[in-house]
Amino acid sequence: MNTTASLLRVSALQTPLVWENPTANAEAIGRQIGALDGPCDLIVLPEMWATGFTMDPGTHACVLPRAWQNDEAPWPAPLAAMRQWARERDAAVIGSLSCRDEAIAHPVNRCFFVPPNGPVEFYDKRHLFTFAGENAAYGPGEDRVIVEWRGWRILLQVCYDLRFPVFSRNRNEDRYDAAVYVANWPAARVGAWESLLVARAIENQCYVVGVNRVGADGKGIDHSGGSALIDAYGQTQAELEPDACGWVRGDWDRSELDRYRTKFPVLGDADPFKLT
Repeated sequence: MNTTASLLRVSALQTPLVWENPTANAEAIGRQIGALDGPCDLIVLPEMWATGFTMDPGTHACVLPRAWQNDEAPWPAPLAAMRQWARERDAAVIGSLSCRDEAIAHPVNRCFFVPPNGPVEFYDKRHLFTFAGENAAYGPGEDRVIVEWRGWRILLQVCYDLRFPVFSRNRNEDRYDAAVYVANWPAARVGAWESLLVARAIENQCYVVGVNRVGADGKGIDHSGGSALIDAYGQTQAELEPDACGWVRGDWDRSELDRYRTKFPVLGDADPFKLT
C-alpha cells in the first residue's frame, strides 16, 4: 500500500559482505532484517550487496530474462530475496546488484527499488568508476530515476554518482524529497564520502541516506562504513562508528521538509538546465 506518510521510517544496513557469495550474503542480511526491531518503511542495503564490488559480471552477475518485470518466477535469487524481505517487513528495499539483463547489450550495476507488492523499479549506475575498471566491466545507465513511495519522491543513486552534483541536482519543476546513495566506498576516501553526503543534502534541500559496507573485499580494499542519515539542513540524524556493523535508523519528516523549503525557497532560484 503506497499511502502518504508524514514520517518515513528509514533503516540502513552497514555490514561486511562475503566476496562473490550471494547465498552467504543473502542469509546474513536476511537474519539482520529479521531481527530488525520495530516497523520501518524503507530498508537500504549497500552497493552490490550480494557479491561485493565485483568486476566479473560474466561469472557472478544476476541474470534477468527479458520478461522478468512481468513474471516473478524466473527472478534470480538475490532479487527474489529483496521481494521477500519487503513483504516480511512491509517496507520497500533498495540495494544494487551486478546484473546481466538480456534486454540490453552490456552488464549493469543496477539499483533496485523493491516494494512489498507491485512493479519493481530500477536505476542503472550512470557514473562508472574508471579507477577500479568498472567502465570495462559494465555499461552506464542513461536516465536519472526518481521513485515514489508512501507519498515521498526518492532519487536513486549509486556510490560514485555522489561526486557528480549536476546529475543529482534537485530541479524545481521535478522535485524529489530524499536521495539514496548505496555504496562500496573505500576507507581511504571516506572523508570525501562524508563531506559529499552533507553537500548533496544542503544543495538539494532534501534528506539523504548514504549506505556503505565495512570490511575488506576480495581485492583487499578496506571499507570503514560512514553510513549516515542527513537532513535537509545538512545535520546528521544518525550514524555508526567507523567499522561498526548494524543499522542506522531515523525518520524523515515531511512536515519539517515542507516548512524549510517554504521558509527558505532556494530551489526556485536555480538556473534551468537539461540533464544529458
